[in-house]
Amino acid sequence: MASTAAHHATGWAAGVIAAALVAHSGAVGPYHVWIVAAFAAGVAGSTAPDWLEVAWWSRKRRLWITHRTATHWGVGWIVLLAGAYRWLGHDALAAPLLGFACGGVMHLLADWPNPLGVPWIAGRHSLNWWNSGRCDVLVVGASWVSAWFVVVHFSAHGWYGWHAVPWLRKIGVGRFI
Repeated sequence: MASTAAHHATGWAAGVIAAALVAHSGAVGPYHVWIVAAFAAGVAGSTAPDWLEVAWWSRKRRLWITHRTATHWGVGWIVLLAGAYRWLGHDALAAPLLGFACGGVMHLLADWPNPLGVPWIAGRHSLNWWNSGRCDVLVVGASWVSAWFVVVHFSAHGWYGWHAVPWLRKIGVGRFI
């Protein structure tokens, strides 16, 4: 399991990815409200697999299901992501649902390298690369590289495009872009 800070940092990247996908689909809504909703839901969804396990209705706030079982099931999150993407532009809730699902999938990807693993289909699978809380910089870095890739490739048109590239090239950072 990645640390809480890593899940929050990857959640911001998931929010950026969701916002770029909503912008690319054209389902931005009035005043681009669905882009903002997708971003906010992506940030919230990045910790959802963990907080959905807590019995918030009880005083003790104990887990009501075992950690990394149903709330960490990869198929469920991917189906939610695909369904929300499919309904973009047809239903008002599709954009925030897409963001929430992006955050959930990002959470699973951050937990996958841990020896405990993630139940993608039937049983848990682990990449078994490192123990909990270690190498969070790699997980966060990979999430932000993914966000950069999605923004560059899916929002290249319109005002929300990647307008920073010429500026980055001028200061020498963008020579790789």
